[in-house]
Amino acid sequence: MFNFLQRIGKSLMFPIATLPAAALLLRFGQDDLLGIPFLSAAGAGIIDNLAIIFAIGIAFGLAHDSNGGAALAGAIAYLVLTSAIVTINESINMGVFAGILSGIVGGLLYNKFYNVKFPAWLAFFGGRRFVPIVTAAAMTVLAGVLGYAWPPIQQGIDAAGDWILNAGMFGVGAYGFLNRLLLPTGLHHVINTIVWFDFGTFTDASGEVVRGEINRFLKGDPTAGPFLSGFFPIMMFGLPAACLAMYMAAKKERKAAVGGMLFSIAFTSFLTGITEPIEFSFMFLSPILYVVHALLTGVAMMVAFAFDIRHGFGFSAGAIDYVLNFGLAENPLMLLVIGLFTSVIYFAIFYLLIIKLDLKTPGREDEDEEMVEGDSTEHAAAGRDETDARAYQTIAALGGTDNIVAVDYCTTRLRLTVKDADRVDERELKRTGARGLMRINKTNIQVVIGTAVEFLADAMKKRIANGNPAPDQRDAIDFDAAAPGGKAAGKEILPEDFLMPVDGKIIPLSEVPDEVFAQGMMGPGFAIVPSGNTIHSPVDGKVVSIFPTKHAIGLETDTGVEVLIHFGLDTVHLGGQGFDLLVKDGQLVQRGDALLKVDMDYVGAKAPSTVTPVVFTNLTDQKLEVLKTGNQRQGTGSIIKVQ
Repeated sequence: MFNFLQRIGKSLMFPIATLPAAALLLRFGQDDLLGIPFLSAAGAGIIDNLAIIFAIGIAFGLAHDSNGGAALAGAIAYLVLTSAIVTINESINMGVFAGILSGIVGGLLYNKFYNVKFPAWLAFFGGRRFVPIVTAAAMTVLAGVLGYAWPPIQQGIDAAGDWILNAGMFGVGAYGFLNRLLLPTGLHHVINTIVWFDFGTFTDASGEVVRGEINRFLKGDPTAGPFLSGFFPIMMFGLPAACLAMYMAAKKERKAAVGGMLFSIAFTSFLTGITEPIEFSFMFLSPILYVVHALLTGVAMMVAFAFDIRHGFGFSAGAIDYVLNFGLAENPLMLLVIGLFTSVIYFAIFYLLIIKLDLKTPGREDEDEEMVEGDSTEHAAAGRDETDARAYQTIAALGGTDNIVAVDYCTTRLRLTVKDADRVDERELKRTGARGLMRINKTNIQVVIGTAVEFLADAMKKRIANGNPAPDQRDAIDFDAAAPGGKAAGKEILPEDFLMPVDGKIIPLSEVPDEVFAQGMMGPGFAIVPSGNTIHSPVDGKVVSIFPTKHAIGLETDTGVEVLIHFGLDTVHLGGQGFDLLVKDGQLVQRGDALLKVDMDYVGAKAPSTVTPVVFTNLTDQKLEVLKTGNQRQGTGSIIKVQ
């Protein structure tokens, strides 16, 4: 049952993802903003039809192969149910529950009958074509049952909703606490759906009855918002302050490594209200902090209620939604005051608990844990297809294809069914970029990846279907390359044969604000804070790999040493913008040849850092020493020494 509810929670993300578009259109079209009615109508087209959107999205999400046939089955289920049930009792309006139920039935029936076979004379109606037929029949029967059974069920739901809505501070506090406490399991989506889209009713100016906290707030209900307001201080102020506390409490030698990551996810939380990257950074390492965070969320909800604040969001409680819906809110400025106090409380409590209890938050892990910070997939490969290479390594760490039964995902997590959870290598998962591992039971696990999880999951599914063949050598990180006798044993590079690739300040690799590079996980080397805008080949050799996003180039010297030049940090997210590639894969180059031209203004503004690591990915037996640091001009013979 727990696993099934998790699948429902994951599937709810598909229809919920439509809310930002709906909220933007609805708000911009209203009189206090642009005053364009057709924009409001466009947004209302989504808000007013959330039930059928839920039916389609949930059925699609439950389908084992994410086939559109399941989405059609969900839509048919909803249309049959809502059309038939009112003939029994015309006062019935199941709202979003009709969509949820229809989506579940459509998805489950699709998985059951998608490959059914009939005799030749009925073969046309077999397989996926049979799913809409059996769905229509099943929903007709279900509509007949619910026509009599739903009124008392709805009365019970309404009574529970009225009790919570009228429970004052206790009601909103309990919801805030449970909302965060259930996040690690994914079941918070279930209670959110009930509160956001069903609790409470409001009749707008046109006479239409709308349900749910978000819908009512966006449609102008003066009583809506208490179950949304208290999230703003947490997401805009509290959790960013927790990031500052974790940074201040980090080990001195690791602050540079975790600082960039913590700043990035803190700003994301403030601006958009997306908090999972922060919460996952400490919930597994220090569960006590997560319980404290859940309690503080409940308290913030209660305080906002006590000050009679009414604010809401269409997606999440970040600065974007705060500004966008400011005109609909009541006492919104008080949220900023509460937020400032919340930030002080979060910082003080987190810092004291981390220090006093020696909690293993980012930057304080034991030296042998080898945690990999950040949710970017760019650390997973040093070749052409980063995501594919990371998928290969992740599958191997999960025990191989024979141990994986099913791969699924939600916002930031892989949700996996395995044959034996004990075969999963948590250490290797973290080395491929995973933030944490949650073992639900012997066959169900969750791997915290980050916002790029969808691409990784899709790549894993393709690889599993093909037996997970080894990727191109240039596309994979060899985690054993540092072992004696590795693939580069005996290779060498002479100082006089090496040219500094770009003007700038040389710094040790340990000072790079990215733990993967700082800890030498990709190999020894150094880094440059660039002042020039053109990357030159530091060696004579050949271009052996170019990232699709142009931000990194791999070279191989004439003596067999592999050199990776990675311009900036998290520049993979720029999608190649700001980079002008001057060479092609396989091209022979000489020292000083121009490889890449960078728009420093664009990249400097868009990327977290322009620090450029230069890594020797296959030096193993040799020791590399950086001879000079500080400001340098291009030159040869005095930068590195290999012994």
